Amino acid sequence: MANDELSHDRRRLRQWLRGDAAGFSRRDLFKLSAAIGAAPAFIGATPAVARAAAAGPIVKPLPAELFTVLGTNAETRWSALRDVGHLVPLDRFFVRNHTSTPIIDPQTWRLEVTGSGLRGGPVSFSLADLQRLPSETTVTAVECAGNGRSYYTTQQGQTVSGTAWRLGAIGVARWRGVRLSHVLRRAGLSHRAVDVQPVGLDPDYVTGGVNLGPVRRPLPVRKALDDVLLAYEMNGEPLPPDHGAPVRVLVPGWIGIASIKWVGRIEVSDRPLFSPWNTQCYRLFGEGYPADGQPFDEQVVKSAFELDEGAVFTAGRRHRLTGRSWSAHGPIRKIEVSTDGGATWRRARPVGPGAGWQRWALDWTPRTEGPAELLARATDVRGNTQPGVARHNTLGYLFDAVVRHPVQVRTAGNS
Repeated sequence: MANDELSHDRRRLRQWLRGDAAGFSRRDLFKLSAAIGAAPAFIGATPAVARAAAAGPIVKPLPAELFTVLGTNAETRWSALRDVGHLVPLDRFFVRNHTSTPIIDPQTWRLEVTGSGLRGGPVSFSLADLQRLPSETTVTAVECAGNGRSYYTTQQGQTVSGTAWRLGAIGVARWRGVRLSHVLRRAGLSHRAVDVQPVGLDPDYVTGGVNLGPVRRPLPVRKALDDVLLAYEMNGEPLPPDHGAPVRVLVPGWIGIASIKWVGRIEVSDRPLFSPWNTQCYRLFGEGYPADGQPFDEQVVKSAFELDEGAVFTAGRRHRLTGRSWSAHGPIRKIEVSTDGGATWRRARPVGPGAGWQRWALDWTPRTEGPAELLARATDVRGNTQPGVARHNTLGYLFDAVVRHPVQVRTAGNS
C-alpha cells in the first residue's frame, strides 16, 4: 500500500536514480556524503522559513530521578514510570532534539502550506484556524528509532553510532489536534500531489561541517490523508515547548522522526521528495544490507522493567515486578518474565489498556543472595517475539533483543 513507508521509500529511491525526484542532484549526494564521511546522504533544497530563538537544548527541568541526559536529549528513567498509570506525565516524557528547543509565540505562529501539489498558491493557517477545525484525540506512542541502541554495545559487544539510548526513548500520551487531511484539503490539495513534507522550525542541524537545514521528512500523500495528526494538545494540556509547541506532526505507527516537532511549513509536491532524514539517516547500513542502506518504517517489539539497573531486592520477601511491552505491529499478546537469567520463564499479568503499550506485573520472591538477571520478552498479535540477539546495523536502530536487567538480592539484614 502507498502508506507503507518501506515500499514508498524503495519506490522513491528508484525514482531518484532515474532523476525523477525534485530539489537536489546526484552531485549534492556525493558532496554531502564526502563531507560527512558517512553513509550515502540526500539533501533537498528547502526554502527559508522564519526561525524562533532557541531557548536551550531542553527547556523543562531534568531531575536525575526522572531523566538521564544525553547531550541534547533526555531519556526517561524507567523507575520514574512505576505507579504513574498508562500515560507518561509531561514532566517525565523523553525529549529527542537534533539541536535546541525553540520558543515560538502561538499568537504569531503560522503554518504555511506550499508547493506544486496544491491547486493554487500558498495557504497560511494560524493556531486559532486549526483549533476551529474538527478535532480528534488519540492515545499512541512516540518512539525514537534508536531506542535501545546502547545494548548493541553493552550486551552484544558491537560498535554503533548515535545517541546511546537504553529503553527510555519512548512515551505514550493522549494527543489532540486536527487531521492533516483536513488542512491539506482546505489548502487545495491537487490530484497530482504525491509527497507531503512537514518542516520544523527548530535551528538548522549541522553535522560534519555540513548544514542539513531544518528537520524534515516526507510522507506519501496517502499516508498524510490517512491518520496523521497536527497535534496541539498533549495529555489535555497545550503542547509543551520540548514536545513541539505550538503544533507538531504525529504519525501513528511510524518511527519518531516522522512526527516532526515545531512544524512551520508543509511542502506538498507533485514530484518525489527526499531529505537527509529518510536517506542518510534512518536507514539500515552494515553487513548484509544494501550499500545505499535498507529503509525501514516501523519499530520492533520491546519490553522494559520499571526499575533501575542494579536495583536491590530482599531475599525471602515477595516483590512485585512491573514493566511495559510494546510493538509497532499491533497489541501485545503475551509477556514472559525470567528471574533466573533466562533459565525459566513465567507469564506476566497484563495491567490496564493496551493502547501504545501494555503494562504488566509479576510477583517474585527471590531466595538466594547475590546478583541476578531479570529478563522480559513480549509477543505481539502478529507473532513477533523478541529474540535473544538483535541483528546489527551500524547506526544502531531497531534493537529488539531481550534486555538483561541486572539486580542485586540481599538478606534482610544487609538490605
